[in-house]
Amino acid sequence: MKRYGSVLKVRPEKLEEYKRLHAAVWPGVLKMISECNITNYSIYYKDGYLFSYFEYVGDDYDADMAKMAADPETQRWWDVCIPCQEPLETRAPGEWWATMEEVFHWD
Repeated sequence: MKRYGSVLKVRPEKLEEYKRLHAAVWPGVLKMISECNITNYSIYYKDGYLFSYFEYVGDDYDADMAKMAADPETQRWWDVCIPCQEPLETRAPGEWWATMEEVFHWD
């Protein structure tokens, strides 16, 4: 299992829409998240930022993320969520959500 944390900004005028969308995530999107070996997935909000945390329990992260990206329902979901988001300028090339470095964990 590997933990992932990532961050981006939410557009202030879109915050309530983003919360509304995530209060009722489409069942097919949730199913695909599970099929791609993601568990314990949460998104938090603070002062204009969204923080995402999830655990990956599969064996091939890149293949699972490609599977998710190819899913038509997930693509439609992203089409409604992306206008609410603003990626960080400091993100790595190819990232939308900026990957965060884990500096502490304790079980």
